[in-house]
This record gives sequence, C-alpha cells and structure tokens, in this order.
Amino acid sequence: MNSELTNLSPLDGRYSQQLNDLKPYLSEFGLIKNRVKVEIAWLVSLSENPKISEVKKFDKKTIDNLNELVSKFSEKDAKKIKSIEKITNHDVKAIEYWLKDHLKKDKSIKKYLEFIHFACTSEDINNLAYSLMVKGSITEVVLPKIKRIYETLKKQANSYKNISMLSRTHGQSASPTSLGKEFANVAARIKRQIELIEKQSYLGKINGAVGNFNAHLIAYPNVNWIVHAKKFVSKLGLEYNGLTTQIEPHDFLAEIFHSLLRINNILIDLNRDIWSYISIGYFKQKLKNNEVGSSTMPHKVNPIDFENSEGNLGLSNSLLEHLSMKLPISRMQRDLTDSTVLRNIGVAFGYHILALNSLLRGLEKLEVNKIKIKADLDYSWEVLAEPIQTVMRKFNIPKPYEKLKALTRGNQNITQEVLKRFILGLDLPKSEKDRLLKLTPENYIGLAAELTKNA
Repeated sequence: MNSELTNLSPLDGRYSQQLNDLKPYLSEFGLIKNRVKVEIAWLVSLSENPKISEVKKFDKKTIDNLNELVSKFSEKDAKKIKSIEKITNHDVKAIEYWLKDHLKKDKSIKKYLEFIHFACTSEDINNLAYSLMVKGSITEVVLPKIKRIYETLKKQANSYKNISMLSRTHGQSASPTSLGKEFANVAARIKRQIELIEKQSYLGKINGAVGNFNAHLIAYPNVNWIVHAKKFVSKLGLEYNGLTTQIEPHDFLAEIFHSLLRINNILIDLNRDIWSYISIGYFKQKLKNNEVGSSTMPHKVNPIDFENSEGNLGLSNSLLEHLSMKLPISRMQRDLTDSTVLRNIGVAFGYHILALNSLLRGLEKLEVNKIKIKADLDYSWEVLAEPIQTVMRKFNIPKPYEKLKALTRGNQNITQEVLKRFILGLDLPKSEKDRLLKLTPENYIGLAAELTKNA
C-alpha cells in the first residue's frame, strides 16, 4: 500500500502538492537524472580531448543523441536503473550499466562503452550531481520564493510606513515606531541574505579515488588532467575544486545551509512578532468562508499560517544544522556517512518551502486594526518621558532622567495633562516648551517613515 495517506513523511503525504516544484531537483529521480547527465558529459569531454585518441571526437548528431538521454529521461528510465541497483547493490554502478545497455545499439558510441565512467570514482559523479541539484533548487525554487517574501514585506513596509505604533521593548511600552518600519527591518535583513546567496559558489571535483588523478595519469600520462577536469566542471556551470580527497569536502554546501538557517531564523522572529501583534489586536485576519478556527469555540480566527510557518522553519533548521555540521567531516580520505545524510537535503529544503508558503498566505491575510493601534498609543503618554528628559539634558537642567523617572515609572495615570503641567514648569525657552507640548505618542516616531524607504 503506497499513497499520500501511507507515506511516513508529511512532505510526501499531506504536503506533497506544495512541493512539486522542488521534486525534479531533490528527489531520488533528480539525483539519478543528474548522475546520468554527469556521466554523459564526462564521456563527451573525453571525446573532445585530442590526446585521448582512443575516443574519436563525437559529431553533433552523436552529442545531441547523448544529451537527449538527459532531456527525455523519465521515471521509467529511473525505475530501470533502480532494478539494476537491486542486483549491483551500488547506485552509481547501476547507472553505468544502464547507459552501456542503452547505448550498445548506437553504432557511433558502442565501441566507446568502456569509457563511460572512465577513471571515475562514484563520488566524482555524486558530488557533481548533488551540486547541480542544489544549484538548480536554490536558483529556480528556493531563491524566487525568498524573493517573493522580501517583495511582500517591502510592499507592506511601504503601505504601513505612516501608521504610528507603540513599540514594546521587554514587552513593555516603549518609544513609538511605525508599523511599516518594523516590516522594513525584516525586509532589509532578508535582502542581505539574498545577496549573500546570489554570490554563492557551487563547487565540484572529478579527480579520482583519492583526488590525485592516479588512474587518469597511468592511462594517459600526456593529458593535462587538471586542465581537463577544470574545463569539464566549469562547463557544467560549477566551480572547480582541485584540492580534495575522494570527496568534495562539502564546505560550500555548509555555507548554503547556514545562509538558509539565518533566513529561517529571521522568519521565525517575524512569525512570532506577527503572532504577538495578532494576539493583542494590531492585526485582524481576512476570513475565508467555511474555514473553522476551533472545534469548540466558533469565534476563533487562529494565526495558523504563522504557527505552521514557525514549526516548519524549526524542522528545516534542525536538518540544515545537522547537514552543515556533519557533511564537511569525513574520516581520512573517505567514509560513507555523508551518503545517507545528503539524501535528506530535499527534506530540509521541503520544510523550508512549506514554511515560506505558509508565511506568504499569512501575510496576504493580514488587515491592520488602526483603531486598536491608535488606542494603545493614546493610552501610553509615559513614552514621552524620553524626549522630555533628552531636551532637558540639552539645556543642562539637573537630573532630568531622575525627575522623569520619579514622575512616570510605574505610574499608570500619566496623561497628556500631567505631562503638560510638567513641561510648563520647566526652565526651558518657550520655543522648546511649545515643541514638547505638540508631541504625542502618535507623532513621536523619529525618522521611521523615512528609514522605511531603505528596505
């Protein structure tokens, strides 16, 4: 029995449809297809090296036929490779055998079948396949989704930039800000991480069993294998790593995972803040017909999108942290602990995408409750203690902080009238008193609106 209802992972069950864009890159199918792509590209590269005379240069038709194996690679092909793997108990060898079987009838190729996987260790194929998979998934799925989050936050920052809002430091009333500025803060953080990811290198190696071209050099001592390998990896759209053991050390993967970890942490922070603002009534959520908030309390409109996003970001982080900590570590020239761990990149990315989807849905349902926000400001005149004592300092009035502390700290009855009397009693120029008397919690927001433009 195999269905969405019987899969152990919710990524392949409950949430499967949300992850269709990721599946071509980070599934078992994606891994097998990219291995085939690398094997074929390696064979073509050998034919293009004039010093490897045993493989004549392939003509355009032959190369097109080989590339078509990749472009038309199907689940049926992948299943055939998996059936071979049951015999070989080796996934990369199964691909070599499938290619040989598939190409043995091709007159232009059949005499060169033993050059498939020539001088390669399995990790030569695997590291390049995974690099292509991660690069594809980042550039085509993950990054566009993160950019959509950024653009949504930037749009909301601009829309809300003139909505004054009471800040809460340590959960207590604090100097006001603007709602838009708070969205701009998060947008700016995300933008920086996007820029870092866009500069990311995707590395690859193809240098044999322990990274020294041992077998290559014995077979063809006159070939400059370093130049050949570098050209081959670059042609795949990757950056060549020439100093490795049997495995590419995965440091660049750790860099990518750490970038996603930071983005996840920023968004956990955002989810929790929006959840809190919903709980105190600063935001309402657009209602959907037939949706239920509670099985027993009919009035409930729960912030489930932000809660789901937070939960899935945490799951993604757990895996990304393990991937980034484990993958760069391998005993001596090679151990196999990375093999099973690498297969979980798709799981880490899957929870990341689920979280972004939930967050986007939540952001799109937000409605600002201006009445509630203004009511909190009107009830919080004590926050003007900061500007009053700061102006007092400017004019060297003794103990300004202490005087405002005595007046306001813990006092629940600070009103506009209380502050007015205090200001009028100060030894300040009339122009300064007039400026302070015009202050309200709503207009005391500094450069918040202007700073919002920098998101």
